[in-house]
Amino acid sequence: MPNASSKDDVERDIRELVATILESEPGSIDGNANFVKDLGMDSMMALEILAGIEKKYRIAIPEDTLPKFTSLNQTVSIVKGILANKKS
Repeated sequence: MPNASSKDDVERDIRELVATILESEPGSIDGNANFVKDLGMDSMMALEILAGIEKKYRIAIPEDTLPKFTSLNQTVSIVKGILANKKS
């Protein structure tokens, strides 16, 4: 099984998911841009992204971490943390 959780793969996959939902190019998304304030994401888009991440990586994202998903970089960091804990 390929290492689906390598840093580059996780970031690329989440960037592509966010870009698809925002209907933009993956390369145009600034990793530090705030999803709501800078990228115009609404709550339905955010839920769609979270559902896509959970499905792709077969993880459950704890509800108390949802407010922390504010940017691409923050989302990648949280997902990598969950994946690291899942392996151990």
